[in-house]
Amino acid sequence: MLESLQQYFGEFKELAKRPRSFLSQILNLACIVFSALMLWKGLMVMTGSESPVVVVLSGSMEPAFYRGDILFLTLFDDPPISPGDVVVFKIEGRDIPIVHRTMNVHTSKQDTFSYLTKGDNNQVDDRGLYAHRQLFITKKEIMGRARAYMPYVGMVTIWLNDYPWLKYLLIGSMGFFVIIGRE
Repeated sequence: MLESLQQYFGEFKELAKRPRSFLSQILNLACIVFSALMLWKGLMVMTGSESPVVVVLSGSMEPAFYRGDILFLTLFDDPPISPGDVVVFKIEGRDIPIVHRTMNVHTSKQDTFSYLTKGDNNQVDDRGLYAHRQLFITKKEIMGRARAYMPYVGMVTIWLNDYPWLKYLLIGSMGFFVIIGRE
């Protein structure tokens, strides 16, 4: 293992002696990062959602969705959100979006919709999670409706958030290997 590390750092030193090659590798790394960002923006446009992919962070939606499941969202009005649909919403003043099921849909005289949500594994509805004196959420709080999911694939994201050192180690090693030209 120590031999491998010495070899990698030796390759990095050799690369640093050739500024054009080093710059080329830095630009390759930038292309990878910007391609990922463009892919994300493209998904945002295609789905109409500001966050087209989310990870379930708690057990409040069990048994439908478990912690670590990845949800794919869309935010189209056709068909309208109805009771039973799983939505992701973000309450003003809270950082983390919530994944819960729509229980009731109310229509006002002005054709605006209000929604009451609840986690499948929770005993009570979400009024305790909403902003002060807020009884329902509206379209502006909803980030998207779940259309598909992949079980447990998002656990990597949870681990990277729970253990920040792992995130830095993973990103740093990926950047290092891209720069020295290893695959």
